[in-house]
Amino acid sequence: MEKKKFYLTTAIAYTSSVPHIGNVYEAILADSIVRYKRKKGFDVYFQTGTDEHGQKIEQKAVKLGLTPKEHVDNIAGEIKRIYERMNISYDHFFRATDEYHMEEVQNIFKKLYDQGDIYLSEYEGNYCVDCESYYTEKDLVDGKCPDCGAAVHLTKEETYFLKLAKYQDRLIKYINDNPNFIQPESRKNEMLNNFLKEPLPDLCVSRTSYKWGIPVSFNDKHVIYVWIDALCNYLTGIGYHVNKENGELMKYWPADIHLIGKDILRFHTIYWPIMLMALGIELPKQVFGHPWILFNNTKMSKSKGNLIYTDELVDTFGVDKVRYYCLHDIPFAQDGNCTYELVAERTNTDLANVYGNLANRSFAMTKKYFNGTVSYKGILLDVDKELQDLTSSTINSYYKYMDELKVSDAVEEVITLLRRANKYVDETEPWVLAKDEAKKEVLENVLYHLLEVVRTASILLENIMPTSINEFYKMLGNVDTTYESLNDFSQTKTYMVLESKVLFNRLDINEIIKSLDIKEEKAEVIEEVIPSKDIIGIEDFDKVELVVGKILEASNHPKADKLLVFKVDIKSEVRQIVSGIAKFYNPDDLIGKKVVVVKNLKKINLRGVESNGMLLCASNKDDTKLELINIEGLNPGDIVC
Repeated sequence: MEKKKFYLTTAIAYTSSVPHIGNVYEAILADSIVRYKRKKGFDVYFQTGTDEHGQKIEQKAVKLGLTPKEHVDNIAGEIKRIYERMNISYDHFFRATDEYHMEEVQNIFKKLYDQGDIYLSEYEGNYCVDCESYYTEKDLVDGKCPDCGAAVHLTKEETYFLKLAKYQDRLIKYINDNPNFIQPESRKNEMLNNFLKEPLPDLCVSRTSYKWGIPVSFNDKHVIYVWIDALCNYLTGIGYHVNKENGELMKYWPADIHLIGKDILRFHTIYWPIMLMALGIELPKQVFGHPWILFNNTKMSKSKGNLIYTDELVDTFGVDKVRYYCLHDIPFAQDGNCTYELVAERTNTDLANVYGNLANRSFAMTKKYFNGTVSYKGILLDVDKELQDLTSSTINSYYKYMDELKVSDAVEEVITLLRRANKYVDETEPWVLAKDEAKKEVLENVLYHLLEVVRTASILLENIMPTSINEFYKMLGNVDTTYESLNDFSQTKTYMVLESKVLFNRLDINEIIKSLDIKEEKAEVIEEVIPSKDIIGIEDFDKVELVVGKILEASNHPKADKLLVFKVDIKSEVRQIVSGIAKFYNPDDLIGKKVVVVKNLKKINLRGVESNGMLLCASNKDDTKLELINIEGLNPGDIVC
C-alpha cells in the first residue's frame, strides 16, 4: 500500500543576521510535526532553508565590507549549524541563491508577464527596507512600518506590478470554502476583515533601487521583489518547472502545511495563493500562522537588546530541554514567554519531578524486586483499570491534538498521564507489597503498569525530545516503540530493564541565574590592563595565539550596560566575543573593523552570554581612555606576531 504523502515547509529564514530562539522556534515546531507524521507512516518531505536576497542584505553586506554572497554564505552556514544542533530533521535545506531556483523564478515571472498578470508601471509609496514592503498611509502605525515598527521612506520608482484584484473574489471564495486553509481561526478572520474586505491594490513585484536580487530576465534594470523570489521556493525546492517536465519531488504538491510566523501571514494567504491561481497550480492545503516567543512578555528584537540565542539556551540546558520548553509552553494561538528561569522551572516541574521521577522509581524498583524483568499478569484492580483507561484516552487525545497542530496541548496530555502514574505509585505502595511474598504477583503487576506508562509516554514524546527518548528506549530494553504497539496496553508481554541513569536532574534555578549574572566588575577584568606582571619568556608568549579578526556584528549585551557582544570572522569560523568596552564605543561604529583576537583563550560566560576569545585593547593608566587595537592591510585569520 502506497504511503500517504505529507509536505511541510517553514518560512525560509532571512539571512540578515544569526537567528534568535524566537526564529528557531518555527523549525523546532515543524520538526515535532514531521517526526510525528513519519512515525504515523506518512511519506514526509520537510523543506526549510534561507531567504537571501533584498536591499536589507545588500546594505548589511556593504556595512560589513563583504559581498552579499559572502554575507549570506556566512549566515546560512550558521542557520544550518543551529538547525542541526537542534535536531531539525529536514529533508531539504533550500537556499535562495541556488542557481536552479533563480532561473525558475525568472521563468515564473516571465510566464506571468506574458499572460498579462504582471505589467510595467510606476509606483510611489512608503517603503520599509527591513520588511522589503510598500505600505499606504493608512497602513502605517504612528508613521512607521505596521509590521516591524521601523521608519519608512517615501520612494518612487519604475516597477512591475502583479494584478491582485483579478483574483480577489476567487481567493475569498476559496478561503470560505476551505475553513482549514488559514489557521488558527483568528488569523483567517484577520485576513478577511483587514485586507480582503476592500479591493486589493496591485502588488509591486520588482525593484530598481538595488541590485542584490534575481534580475528580471527581459529587463535587467529590475530585480524581482524578494517576496516573489522567497514564496516560489515552495515549488522550486521540489522541482517545479514552467517550461519543462517537473521533477519527481513535485509528487508532494500541494503542500499540506506552510508553517510560518503570524507576521508574514498576508504574504502567504493573499499574494502566494493569487500567484498560484495565475500559474494554474493547486493551492496549499493549509497555512498555519504560529505565535511568537516573547522575552519577558516583549517581542524579541535586536534593537531592544532582548534576544536569547539558541546556542546560549542549549549551552545552559541542553537541546531536549530547550525543545521541550518551546513545544510545551508556546500555546496553539497565543504568544509564549521565554526566560532562563522559566525554562529551568519547566525542566524541574515536568521533566525531573514528573517524567524523570516516574521512570527512575519504576526502573529502580523493577531491578530491586525482580532483577529487572517483569511480565504482564492479567491482574486488573480498579486502580489498574483507571490507569489503563487514562493511558488509552491519552493516546487518542495526543493523536487528535497533533493532527490539529496543537503540540502544546498534546504534550500536556502526556504529562497529565505521567502525573497520574506517580499518584498510582503512592496508591499501590510497591515497597509495602514487596514485604509480603503472597503479593509478589500483585507487585509485578504494578511495576508492569508503571513501565507500560513510561514506554507509552516515551513513544508519544519522541518527536519532542528525540535524543533523550532514545536513551529511555535503551533503558527499557529496546522495546517496540511504534505507535502500533500502543493499540493494546498489554501488547508488550515482558519488560527487561537494563542499567538506568538519571536523564533529567533537578536544576538549581538560583545557581543558573547566578552563573548568568556575573558582576560587571568581574567581566571587565578580562580585558583590564594590569601593570607590573611577572616577566615571561618567549616560550610563554608562544602559548598565545593572536590572529586578525573582522567584526561582522556588534550589539549591546542584553543584561550588562558595560558589555558589547561581537560576531568576529577569523577565517576558520565566526566567533562570538564579549568585551567590556561599551563605555568607549558605539557598537555600530565597530562593524567592519579589523582587530586582534586572542584565539586560544578559554571560553567563558559573561552575564549569560558565551565569549570565545578576547579583543586586544590599549588603555591609559587611569582607564579613562581605551582603544581597540586596529589592524589594516591584513585579512581575517592572518597571524599577529
